[in-house]
Amino acid sequence: MTPQELQAKVGEHLGTSEWVEMSQDRINMFADATGDHQFIHIDEAKAKMTPFGGTIAHGFLTLSMIPYLSAQSDMPRIDGVKMGVNYGGNKTRFIAPVRSGKRIRGHWKLLEMIEKRPGQWQQTSEITIEIEGEDKPALICEWITQFFV
Repeated sequence: MTPQELQAKVGEHLGTSEWVEMSQDRINMFADATGDHQFIHIDEAKAKMTPFGGTIAHGFLTLSMIPYLSAQSDMPRIDGVKMGVNYGGNKTRFIAPVRSGKRIRGHWKLLEMIEKRPGQWQQTSEITIEIEGEDKPALICEWITQFFV
């Protein structure tokens, strides 16, 4: 699909990713990578005594899953992309905790697609990360990506 064809889809749901498990191993590796070893993430015995009832994924781990979930989605792909970069976010809200062992998936809605300069496109999407079997999503964010074609 060309950037212009994607631009015509502003306001539409673009796609949904496959389900991905947020395992305790993934949570522990993220804790090691970031130095965030708060007990609610890594100590199952102590975390059971909290309102969460067990360990939960870091909010930033859930947010950082966006590129992976995007790659595992059925979203249309832009032809001829040389490079894509995260540009930032306008809004991010962590709505519900992701308990260890739960599965998540992402949903994308295209909010804006503009050409910043020739061959440089900026895409703003609303991304909702759903938790399997839960009423509330893990997070909702408005995320900005730039593509170079």
